[in-house]
Amino acid sequence: MATFPYGSREIDHLRSRDTRLGRAIDEIGVIRRGVTPDLFTALVVSVASQQISAKAAETVWKRLENLAGTITPETISALSKEEIQQCGISMRKAGYIKSIGDAVMNGEIDLAGLWDLPDDEVIARLTALDGVGVWTAEMLLIFSMQRPDIVSWGDLAIRRGMMKLYGIDTLDRIRFERYRRRYSPYGSVASLYLWEISHR
Repeated sequence: MATFPYGSREIDHLRSRDTRLGRAIDEIGVIRRGVTPDLFTALVVSVASQQISAKAAETVWKRLENLAGTITPETISALSKEEIQQCGISMRKAGYIKSIGDAVMNGEIDLAGLWDLPDDEVIARLTALDGVGVWTAEMLLIFSMQRPDIVSWGDLAIRRGMMKLYGIDTLDRIRFERYRRRYSPYGSVASLYLWEISHR
């Protein structure tokens, strides 16, 4: 399985910018987080997985694959909302998934073209789709497009990881942004470690 790519350059930079994070990196070691390079697959997975357990999401995904064959804009667009719902998700999410397939098929969004755009423009294009919020778009930037500098304010575990790392009880947006700038241009690698720290 492909994993988010990073190495000594990113680690050395983060160590030099933040000694606490550097110590945590040394303690935790290398993190292998899987990526889904196919953006359409990643989009459908992210919508189908919202607000359900990882096990339930895996079951839904297997059913959807069995129904559609290969998960592509063509196969998803060809299904009805009712058929998608029968995979074990709400009608609302089924509608979101179908509308994403339809949007790709009718040219409302050019997924291939997103790879050439800056992060903020990718977020703007993705969040124009029903069922895709800023957090989902940011996760796609990391775990599908493998963009190097994403630290999500909307991710509770990221914020919890920061508070544990720095020994603080509250975290406002100003302080968060200060840390985020410190990690740049390798914020996505910092995010991997903050997630790990949040679960310890």
